[in-house]
Amino acid sequence: MSRPGTPGPQPGPERELLTADLPGAPQRALAELLAGNRRFVTDTLRHPNQNAGRRAAVAAEQHPFAVIVGCSDSRLAAEIIFDRGLGDLFVVRTAGHTVGSEVLGSVEYAVAVLRTPLVVVLGHDSCGAVQAAREALATATTPPGHLGAVVDAVVPSLHRAQDAGVHELDGIVDIHIARTVETMLASSTTLAAEVAAGRCAVVGMSYRLAAGEVRAVAAEPAELGGAMATAP
Repeated sequence: MSRPGTPGPQPGPERELLTADLPGAPQRALAELLAGNRRFVTDTLRHPNQNAGRRAAVAAEQHPFAVIVGCSDSRLAAEIIFDRGLGDLFVVRTAGHTVGSEVLGSVEYAVAVLRTPLVVVLGHDSCGAVQAAREALATATTPPGHLGAVVDAVVPSLHRAQDAGVHELDGIVDIHIARTVETMLASSTTLAAEVAAGRCAVVGMSYRLAAGEVRAVAAEPAELGGAMATAP
């Protein structure tokens, strides 16, 4: 049930189909995400596309308007913090939003096959994966099991932070988010080509756990980061 005075789920699909082949699609997709996050922050949630009508409408096919490559942290549920529903977001999550071939393949599927016009790298303050990598580097130890692979993927971001004189955890997180954006574009010719053609954009965002809001850390093309900083 909805809280008293809060609008309940909206009936059926409530937006036009937004794909990479429409003019200005990356900018429009970003605006949709930011509007949803603003509703989440201000507790004016609409819960769009979360009912039986929407479930039936997307059963045969999907056309998500954004890919979210996010940290697996349990407090970073993309559909909730962006106030979206079924079929809206194509979500890939790993600890510390680390990127391997499976993640890149998932992103390429969304961008090339589903024609999704926006890719978001979503990190957050107080990131445990970054902290674990920081401790491993300081103590010259490697965590047991497969956790070591996560730490190894984050360590280059720590080296970049050291070179830049950044030592505060959340500053390192921002550098890690920006580096993830760079890594994805450098590792995926498919994604890079779509961005170069103007059909897709990649934006790095940092989420504040207590406040619930996102802010721009990096963007390609760069002007999207500026547009995000000035959004209401």
